[in-house]
Amino acid sequence: MTLKSFNIRVYGILVNEKKQVLVSDERICFNNREITKFPGGGLELGEGTRECIVRECKEEMNAAVEVADHLYTTDFFQQSAFNDEHQLISIYYIVRPVTPLPYGVNNGAPAYPETITENFRFVDWEHFSADVMTLPIDKIAAAILKERGCH
Repeated sequence: MTLKSFNIRVYGILVNEKKQVLVSDERICFNNREITKFPGGGLELGEGTRECIVRECKEEMNAAVEVADHLYTTDFFQQSAFNDEHQLISIYYIVRPVTPLPYGVNNGAPAYPETITENFRFVDWEHFSADVMTLPIDKIAAAILKERGCH
């Protein structure tokens, strides 16, 4: 398969005041794959990357966030695991909630949803690592976050 386009993804990394990292456990519909990732999604034409993550958090979590800092942008070739024609470029921002989020803490096994596509949970800082994440670029962003510290 020949690469035909870029797929730009924008993700929000949220660490709350209790030093807990927000992750999303998702069941991907087209192949019933289960993944744990950072909240976020695809950049839309005519949209800036910061606008994208604010929109994605509103759509996915019904949460208002503000962008605090840039953490990482993909600096290597990554082919999409879901479409052989796409090269991924992922951008990670540190985000802060405008209001408190209602998600519980789960430091153990992911809780993949049965009837919805995603489930959000906080992971305590001492339990969070690149190993919590499923996708290759998310693992790198998680490692950078851990190296940098939670605040």
